[in-house]
Amino acid sequence: MPKVKIPAIGGHPKNIIFLTCDAWGVLPPVSKLSKEQTMYHFITGYTAKVAGTEVGVKDPEETFSACFGQAFLPLHPYVYADLLAKKMEEHSVNVWLINTGWTGGRYGVGKRMSLVGTRAIIDAIHDGSLEQADFKTLPVFNLRVPTHVKGVPDEILNPKNTWSDKAAYEESVKKLAQKFINNFKKFEDKVPKNVLEMGGPNLPS
Repeated sequence: MPKVKIPAIGGHPKNIIFLTCDAWGVLPPVSKLSKEQTMYHFITGYTAKVAGTEVGVKDPEETFSACFGQAFLPLHPYVYADLLAKKMEEHSVNVWLINTGWTGGRYGVGKRMSLVGTRAIIDAIHDGSLEQADFKTLPVFNLRVPTHVKGVPDEILNPKNTWSDKAAYEESVKKLAQKFINNFKKFEDKVPKNVLEMGGPNLPS
């Protein structure tokens, strides 16, 4: 095989990418995760079941699978999230959350993220330019999003900018955040307080 690497052993990654498909249209196309957010989102494993990839699914529906593979976990998800966070810090790895789902509205209102845009984001991660970008923190989910990515329109980086109905956007953010919070309750007994407070969404009281 041409260009095969012998021995077939790679080094440590510089970047880890979590993929999600947000049918609610409220998560940004890319965000840079802190250690606590990495643990929270790894344990949460949020995405959507989409027609064509899931048997019997006609309309997208949210789903949560701890560590993106809950059925195969013999131990509590925090064990794996803690290990990932330690490796992340030890090897100075960046962790990114990439949303390939909807923008401009939830499913039925908005549209799917542009594949060209997603590829441009992945390229910016790999060439190191995205790490050097300026970031802005979005409310509720507290995700850090870049203000500019080469090849991607600036306005789509902040999901709120793509919704014509801003009130509907705010309501969808709250609904999805509550689903995250409800799902995470089953893990709270073994997850440190700092991960709960700094990793996930915070709804105003």
